[in-house]
Amino acid sequence: MKSCGVSLTTAAVAFGDEAKKMAAGKASREGEEEPLSLTVEEREALGDMDSRLFGFVRLHEDGARTKTLLGKAVRCYESLILKAEGKVESDFFCQLGHFNLLLEDYSKALSAYQRYYSLQADYWKNAAFLYGLGLVYFYYNAFHWAIKAFQDVLYVDPSFCRAKEIHLRLGLMFKVNTDYKSSLKHFQLALIDCNPCTLSSAEIQFHIAHLYETQRKYHSAKEAYEQLLQTENLPAQVKATVLQQLGWMHHNMDLVGDKATKESYAIPYLQKSLEADPNSGQSWYFLGRCYSSIGKVQDAFVSYRQSIDKSEASADTWCSIGVLYQQQNQPMDALQAYICAVQLDHGHAAAWMDLGTLYESCNQPQDAIKCYLNAARSKRCSNTSTLAARIKFLQAQLCNLPQSSLQNKTKLLPSIEEAWSLPIPAELTSRQGAMNTAQQNGSDNWNGGQSLSHHPVQQVYSLCLTPQKLQHLEQLRANRDNLNPAQKHQLEQLESQFVLMQQMRHKEVAQGLHKSQSSCLSGPNEEQPLFSTGSAQYHQATSTGIKKSNEHLTLPSNSVPQGDADSHLSSHTATSGGQQGIMFTKESKPSKNRSLVPETSRHTGDPSNGCADVKGLSNHVHQLIADAVSSPNHGDSPNLLIADNPQLSALLIGKANGNVGTGTCDKVNNIHPAVHTKTDHSVASSPSSAISTATPSPKSTEQRSINSVTSLNSPHSGLHTVNGEGLGNSQSSTKVDLPLVSHRSTSQIIPSMSVSICPSSTEVLKACRNPGKNGLSNSCILLDKCPPPRPPTSPYPPLPKDKLNPPTPSIYLENKRDAFFPPLHQFCTNPKNPVTVIRGLAGALKLDLGLFSTKTLVEANNEHIVEVRTQLLQPADENWDPTGTKKIWRCESNRSHTTIAKYAQYQASSFQESLREENEKRTQHKDHSDNESTSSENSGRRRKGPFKTIKFGTNIDLSDNKKWKLQLHELTKLPAFARVVSAGNLLSHVGHTILGMNTVQLYMKVPGSRTPGHQENNNFCSVNINIGPGDCEWFVVPEDYWGVLNDFCEKNNLNFLMSSWWPNLEDLYEANVPVYRFIQRPGDLVWINAGTVHWVQAVGWCNNIAWNVGPLTACQYKLAVERYEWNKLKSVKSPVPMVHLSWNMARNIKVSDPKLFEMIKYCLLKILKQCQTLREALVAAGKEVIWHGRTNDEPAHYCSICEALSLSSSS
Repeated sequence: MKSCGVSLTTAAVAFGDEAKKMAAGKASREGEEEPLSLTVEEREALGDMDSRLFGFVRLHEDGARTKTLLGKAVRCYESLILKAEGKVESDFFCQLGHFNLLLEDYSKALSAYQRYYSLQADYWKNAAFLYGLGLVYFYYNAFHWAIKAFQDVLYVDPSFCRAKEIHLRLGLMFKVNTDYKSSLKHFQLALIDCNPCTLSSAEIQFHIAHLYETQRKYHSAKEAYEQLLQTENLPAQVKATVLQQLGWMHHNMDLVGDKATKESYAIPYLQKSLEADPNSGQSWYFLGRCYSSIGKVQDAFVSYRQSIDKSEASADTWCSIGVLYQQQNQPMDALQAYICAVQLDHGHAAAWMDLGTLYESCNQPQDAIKCYLNAARSKRCSNTSTLAARIKFLQAQLCNLPQSSLQNKTKLLPSIEEAWSLPIPAELTSRQGAMNTAQQNGSDNWNGGQSLSHHPVQQVYSLCLTPQKLQHLEQLRANRDNLNPAQKHQLEQLESQFVLMQQMRHKEVAQGLHKSQSSCLSGPNEEQPLFSTGSAQYHQATSTGIKKSNEHLTLPSNSVPQGDADSHLSSHTATSGGQQGIMFTKESKPSKNRSLVPETSRHTGDPSNGCADVKGLSNHVHQLIADAVSSPNHGDSPNLLIADNPQLSALLIGKANGNVGTGTCDKVNNIHPAVHTKTDHSVASSPSSAISTATPSPKSTEQRSINSVTSLNSPHSGLHTVNGEGLGNSQSSTKVDLPLVSHRSTSQIIPSMSVSICPSSTEVLKACRNPGKNGLSNSCILLDKCPPPRPPTSPYPPLPKDKLNPPTPSIYLENKRDAFFPPLHQFCTNPKNPVTVIRGLAGALKLDLGLFSTKTLVEANNEHIVEVRTQLLQPADENWDPTGTKKIWRCESNRSHTTIAKYAQYQASSFQESLREENEKRTQHKDHSDNESTSSENSGRRRKGPFKTIKFGTNIDLSDNKKWKLQLHELTKLPAFARVVSAGNLLSHVGHTILGMNTVQLYMKVPGSRTPGHQENNNFCSVNINIGPGDCEWFVVPEDYWGVLNDFCEKNNLNFLMSSWWPNLEDLYEANVPVYRFIQRPGDLVWINAGTVHWVQAVGWCNNIAWNVGPLTACQYKLAVERYEWNKLKSVKSPVPMVHLSWNMARNIKVSDPKLFEMIKYCLLKILKQCQTLREALVAAGKEVIWHGRTNDEPAHYCSICEALSLSSSS
């Protein structure tokens, strides 16, 4: 990879010259402070330090010298930057970012990294920079940008020495984002990596087991946990957490027998967990839940008391205590416990509902309504419709009661406002305020350099008053003379908090820590201040501020599991769904000394969101509530200004704005350029465009951006100016030679060779034998100088609304001659036509579609395997969640297998059932005169759920020529461009079978069967013929808009490539995305052009056959190669081995298209260069290179990183 610095000799000379200049000017600057300088030995030591040491370098105890050296280096660099007025080499900022990262000063690291990006055009070649940037994003919970940065590292340098750390963090982030398949893949890659890591293998195995639990694969999770317990020398903390998870799973899940049997397993597990870790408040809490469920009230109270002692700030525990008191008919005690719960976590939906139930039982409907309203506002409330109905019922009751009866009625319990100031909650509130103050005082140590465990920016949230509270404070002040005692006490609390907040703000101004006003704004829950970063919102949950000194910080999942109904009296919920998620404990010590592992922190019945507390991941994870998880950042990303040096801060972010001290530089800036930059092509690195164009600089990228991020051109970012000049000017200005530390890098990207595509074979081999000796480049088959691929932005200008439903290109065939007419082929493959419907094809070619009918299939091979997808029958073109309350993108389906005969029975029975339902409807219509009303009611009922389940028979393999000879022979009647096998089909030159692509697949459907949104594998074209007898409905979006759909998928926590999703047409309309919509009738052929996004649903009972085709065009090859590289970036193995295919194309095909010829030849040159590089590296390492022959139909050997081209080494 690219080094961060210059040679040590150059650096030493530069530093010596600078020191002489400083010494010469010293006499004329009497009274000035002597400039800092680094010795040769210090520069030598710093040369080995960059982001790759993060989590491994020791900064405490015996590492104090390293910490001192880094601090000195930072001060030296900052002073020189000030002296040079920011006009320094870009690598200087990269080094400064690394040093600040190692010191865990993330805001300074981010600022320095931003300046490096803005000055360095080929920043993306620097893997250490990308890795450091990803760590900073990860620290700030900006998972969207952290994922991009880490994926870029693995793309540009697959052998990066910290790949294991990257896979670990990617696994954690995908787990939180509910992309479980990607999470498991990265955890497994981390597990098999033998490089050092901040987590042990046992800890990674725990995360895999917990991932199964999160997916509700409880038997797999149980097996994984039990296997982990058999590990020798298992750390006590890991053992305690594994036992805790097993106990909680047995308590909630039907893993064994009835309730008594479940608890007989759960309680011993939890007791063993407490033997391994007696101080786990979570295990005590779970044990209390178990005792409560079997009626051991006293034991439950004892366990809850222990939990409170171990971890006081647990809303879950207080809620459960309230439930116990309510069961024991002690309403006042229950009230106090519930108030404790909601004070600790204002969004604790279950506690609010239980409190509402308590007030209702005491005949206080007004207070009950307030509680239910608070519960409904919570993001974790899973039954808002039931709550809304209950609120409406209570409000109707109140309206019917005379006002006098409400005023004269004696209350059994204090009102909700009075209860807030009851003795126990008041004491708890005061303790919480004291702890917040202590945390603020502790953060002051940061600026004195005494503590690295906290950064002041993380403590801002707990002292901020929400706008609602500020308004309430003003109201209380205005009516100070008329307040009752409870209101006076509340006024005193609010005033004290307001004073603390003002003190904190004054301190920020004095220190130069200018944060956005949005950090003190309220989120959806009143107690949770909001940290807004563009389109995403990152919340710092208040419950984390009350933990004990070890400060467990929670990273929650984004769904609230369900628990025991018998543990709560509330009829609305089965849990007290408290804060959930994976917890990490702050720890800066080396991995061998840290006390690791998970401590679960949830009040739920489903451990699917159990918190695995892993202490030791040195890049600390902070609490991120479910909103932020469900809405990843798609705009700006976290950026903070330098806290202790306003002058340096001004230089790092640019002084042209002139408002550094006013707090307006609050935008969180993503510094991933061209993430949505529209260039001549979507990936900006295609063979066609790359051959003739160079990578745009950041400045030109900005100029060409249409809808790109604002990191460099936003007036708030200030990153594009230095002393009022643009970056372009600053780069061309006279620069000062500064003492760059020489970074010894073992992995540098080899500079791109300028290779002509028209040389002789001798010249080609000579050029490829001179790759350099600085390590291996990545296996990109495009130009080295091209950055990682990015999705395209939406085409500009946007289409008018009346153009968003274009007519579908259709061709009607009357005879065989029409089908073989050459313009038909040209029309279908024209990139301007994303889809073509060829109607009447079967009749024109006299195709016997009956060969693919269900009856014939059963007669031919009734035991043939069918993959079945169990889906929900959705209305029309919509996709609703299982409860029918809101439209979603995610498509849920369960996978199973059956045979053709059994699915045929299901298909026939489904048809018979539909006939019966139709007859019943006709009878109902005769009995009801208002047919329109009845139809409307049925339509409404379909959306409310629960939805009927249907089964879709998919991916039925028809590749066996012996079994399906008649069927496959019939397809040879098709024109050559649409056949499964033809000389002009690229997929016919792969040399081996790719199921479903160069073979035929069959689909058996009932009405409502859906194929979710997707592009074809490697963006190849596809052919689909409807066998009938029913119709299919298609939805098609042109290839240019796939980046927009990718963005929608990310916003909905979906993986564009791997997840199942059904687009919301309203979203697409608002985003100006055109959608082709049409009906495919029996005998119609649908041609999906290269890269087209589409999704399909069956309107009737029908079968379809489909396969892929690769036209011999430049557009098809370009899109296939680009998707090959995009898949590599996303760590997805491409179904088509494009390297292997390119060589076979060169061997088998005479290409007449000059553009396609150039693309193929350039890619082959690049591949040959990589082979030569690899071969020389193997020889240099003492490995013997052995050529292996290839048999016919032998599949290509490749993975998501590279392809093996007949190269092997013997040990």
